[in-house]
Amino acid sequence: MIEGLPMAVAAEGLPGRVRIHEVGARDGLQNEPSTVPVEVKAEFIRRLADAGLRTIEATSFVHPRWVPQLADAEELFPAVADLADRAGADAVRLPALVPNERGLERALALGVREIAVFGSATESFARANLNRTVDEALAMFEPVVARAKEAGAGVRGYLSMCFGDPWEGPVPVAQVVGVCRRLLDLGCDELSLGDTIGVATPGHVTALLAALNDAGVPTGRLAVHFHDTYGQALSNTLAALRHGVTTVDASAGGLGGCPYAKSATGNLATEDLVWMLHGLGIDTGVDLGRLTATSVWMAERLGRPSPSRTVRALSSQEAHDTRGSRGTQVSRDSHKEQ
Repeated sequence: MIEGLPMAVAAEGLPGRVRIHEVGARDGLQNEPSTVPVEVKAEFIRRLADAGLRTIEATSFVHPRWVPQLADAEELFPAVADLADRAGADAVRLPALVPNERGLERALALGVREIAVFGSATESFARANLNRTVDEALAMFEPVVARAKEAGAGVRGYLSMCFGDPWEGPVPVAQVVGVCRRLLDLGCDELSLGDTIGVATPGHVTALLAALNDAGVPTGRLAVHFHDTYGQALSNTLAALRHGVTTVDASAGGLGGCPYAKSATGNLATEDLVWMLHGLGIDTGVDLGRLTATSVWMAERLGRPSPSRTVRALSSQEAHDTRGSRGTQVSRDSHKEQ
C-alpha cells in the first residue's frame, strides 16, 4: 500500500463518519457453492473485527434446507459472541438474520442482541424468496419484530428489489415507499434499501430517498445495500451520502449475490467503499491494509481471487513491494500473532 494514498480531499455536503454494516460473513458466504467450515467463518469475523469493523452480520437462523451454507449458526455465533462484550468502542455489533418466529427463538436463545428480517418490495421476489405474497410476509414478520423488541433486541428490516426486479422489471418508487412505511410501522429500527440485482443509478437512488422523506421516513433510519452488477455501486453510494445516509452495507472482498435472484452478482466490496470514503476524508474506523489482508486470506480459502478492485490492486502492490507502511501493509501473515 503506497503511503499517503488515497489522498483525502473532502467534498461539501457529505457526512464526517460512515458506519459500515459488514455483510460478508452472512450475505457473502450464503451464496457459496460449498460450505465454508465454521472455524474459518469464525476466524473471518474476528479478522474483520480486528480490521476495525464494528457491525458484522454474523449469520442467519434460516432452515438449513433453504440455505445449507449457514446451517452452522448454532455453532458459529457462540464462537464469536465475545466480540460483542468488548469494552467501549471496541465492542462489535453482531446482528443475525431471522426469517420467522422459530428463527428468532434460536437467535435469542444464543444471546443475539440484534436481528434482521428480510422482505421484498415486489410480489415475484416475495414468492421466490419466502413463498409468500408481500402481505403474507409482512404478517409473518409482525410477531417476529414484536417479540424481538420485547426481548430488547434491535431490529433491522431489509427490503430487496427496491430498484428493479428480474421478473417484473422497474419497480415504482411509490410501491417501495409503501412497503418501507409498513416495515417501520411494524417496529423496525432501521431499513436497508436493497438494489438486489444492481440496476440502480444515482438519480433513482436520490428520488427514492426523497420520496421516503416525503412519506415521513427520516434519512437517519435508512441504510443502503448496493450490488455492483453494472458498476454503479460506488456512484449510488455517493448519491446516498449526499442525501445524508450514513450507514452503508458492504461485503469484504465483494463476496456474495443472492441465491434466489441469479442475476444478482456480488455486493459492493468493503475495500472499494473504504478507499472512496477515506479519499473523501470520511472516517470509517477501518484499517484498509488489515481489511485487504483479510479478504486475501478468505479468497485463498475459497480458491479464487477476490473480485474487489481495491483488494486486487493492493495485493498486487504487496506482491511486488513488501515495504508497505507499518500498520497498513497488506500481508498474508499480518494476523499470525492473533
